[in-house]
Amino acid sequence: MEELSIRDVMRGNDTGLSMQRVPGRNRAPVRECPSVGREVELSTEEALHSRRLTAHLADEIAAAGGWIGFERYMEIVLYAPGLGYYSAGARKLGPGGDFITAPEISSLFGACVAQQCADVLRDLGAGSILEVGAGSGRLAADILSRLEALGRLPQRYLILDVSADLRERQRRTLRERVPHLFALAQWLTAPPAESFDGVILANEVLDALPVSRIRWHAAHCEELGVAVTGDRFHWAPREAGEATAAACAALAAAGGGWEDGYVTEYCPRLKAWSAELTRALKSGVALWFDYGLPRPQYYLPERRDGTLLCHFRHRAHGDPFLHPGLQDITAWVDFTALAEASRCAGFELAGFTTQAYLLAGLGIDREMQNLAGGDENRHARLANQARRLMLPGEMGERFKAMAWSREMDAPLRGFGLQDLRHTL
Repeated sequence: MEELSIRDVMRGNDTGLSMQRVPGRNRAPVRECPSVGREVELSTEEALHSRRLTAHLADEIAAAGGWIGFERYMEIVLYAPGLGYYSAGARKLGPGGDFITAPEISSLFGACVAQQCADVLRDLGAGSILEVGAGSGRLAADILSRLEALGRLPQRYLILDVSADLRERQRRTLRERVPHLFALAQWLTAPPAESFDGVILANEVLDALPVSRIRWHAAHCEELGVAVTGDRFHWAPREAGEATAAACAALAAAGGGWEDGYVTEYCPRLKAWSAELTRALKSGVALWFDYGLPRPQYYLPERRDGTLLCHFRHRAHGDPFLHPGLQDITAWVDFTALAEASRCAGFELAGFTTQAYLLAGLGIDREMQNLAGGDENRHARLANQARRLMLPGEMGERFKAMAWSREMDAPLRGFGLQDLRHTL
């Protein structure tokens, strides 16, 4: 039977499986392709959908005087009702979609997260789980299945998702994989108004929050917005407002100083959005999983083109104006900003670590043995999946985990092997 050495994983000993280090969602394999829009042929339905969103955007830009901020552009192309990437019916996850997330790679991810949820529910005596942006429903199914085996099922499993298409897919997944637990699930389209105790989960949600795009100059800061010529969108700079310029100067100082022309992004709505999302949690833990860096590393001088990345049919490229409504647009998470938001929302920052150390701390080796059930072939497949989740060249270091806690003093097992809070 093939054995996975957690120590080797921590040291980054690659065993042959390799993927490109691309600052975006995990996929297998990733291809960086600047001309992706010219290589891929759209269906008639896809082309019509993108044209409808293009017309909607053009009307909004015209109504705004010929220019909108990139934050607004990103909000529309991702979330406009019935038109945006996450609001329409395009297949987004898995081999037939645009990217693959950790729960799609392996049930090991959900089994480990379930261990942390079980600890919190045990310490609280009882409670519920709220998952934000539940994707295909795989993570929910894996967590519920493992919690049942542990005897720690939540009172409710709430799912908050803006996409009607994904909500239906999540229902199908839960009915197929854990039909006897389906009654625990409840779907929301807004953060819960009623307070609850328990756990909030958000896996690869923060990277899809709309960001502002900025360009630094020695004497001033520009905001890079969007204009349209004909049916083609393009970057259009303008002098940044006072608040944006102040944010730009603070980020430049945190990164150690930037050269003229440095381009990057930041997320102005992160603090208010995360506070609203977690407001109803009376006691418990919020767990955030995403790719990103602490601020001093995020805004290093050498990262002069920012982290904005688009994903379309398992290819990564840097043009957010291709195929509006049909591709994902993401940016790295500034985990220092997320840590600052925890205090503003009334939480304690309870942990910050890499995905590799989180999974190791939650006993991924034991979960692998449990899922394999003595089947050597199954164990070998799970070992391969664990490498993808944990190796530095895969998701292990690029993806981070952060925990916020409220009215809870017990240490969190997933953050016991490595504490990176000092890097924030």
